[in-house]
Amino acid sequence: MNGLATSRITSAAPMNLVTILTLPVAMLLGSAISLIFAVAPREVTMGDAQRIMYVHVAVAWCGLASVLASGVAGIAYLKGRSLASDGWAQAFTEIGWLCCVLTLITGSIWAHEAWNTWWTWEPRLTSMLILAAICSGNLLLRGSFEDPHQRARIGAIVALLAILDVPLIVLATRIFRGIHPVHPSMSTTMRAVLVASVVGFAALFLLITEWRRRQIMLGNSITDMENREYNC
Repeated sequence: MNGLATSRITSAAPMNLVTILTLPVAMLLGSAISLIFAVAPREVTMGDAQRIMYVHVAVAWCGLASVLASGVAGIAYLKGRSLASDGWAQAFTEIGWLCCVLTLITGSIWAHEAWNTWWTWEPRLTSMLILAAICSGNLLLRGSFEDPHQRARIGAIVALLAILDVPLIVLATRIFRGIHPVHPSMSTTMRAVLVASVVGFAALFLLITEWRRRQIMLGNSITDMENREYNC
């Protein structure tokens, strides 16, 4: 009983930190969105439709960063066999999957306005689709194992596989001939707004990642207690 009470106290305290950070993160993201619509200049060719670029690029970079972080956490698990590391790995994988999907959706909308097509098998788009598929496979495989350490091992291996796709996405426009611009021309104001957007969305996804990690660890603790009670 004392162990259960301690678990509740331990899990409740960190959630207060997430709650405290929610308002500053919301203000940061709100400010970034305001800059997108109020400060960023209207693009001459695409008009206001180009503003989705600020979201598209932000979620894309957040997705790549999350996949890299998931791989690092996976390596930490394989080295130390700590489920705390796997908690980070799973949380980052889920956020990476979410960002990849958002990247594909916003990219399709932007592509329709820029190239008059919703989808094309362009190198960067295709490699991002592959990354989303790898993240999906990671989560599906995790769900097929009940033992947390089996989930952690398979998750770490697939996360390392996903990392291999990241350089391909980043360098796709330089290695292959595609319709993505290699060095898009942007004004100083546009670049400043883009940086603000990346920071705002990064703060949001980091907050969600931390919340999800705590949720995963709490679930592992509950499962561990249930197994101990069953064995007794």
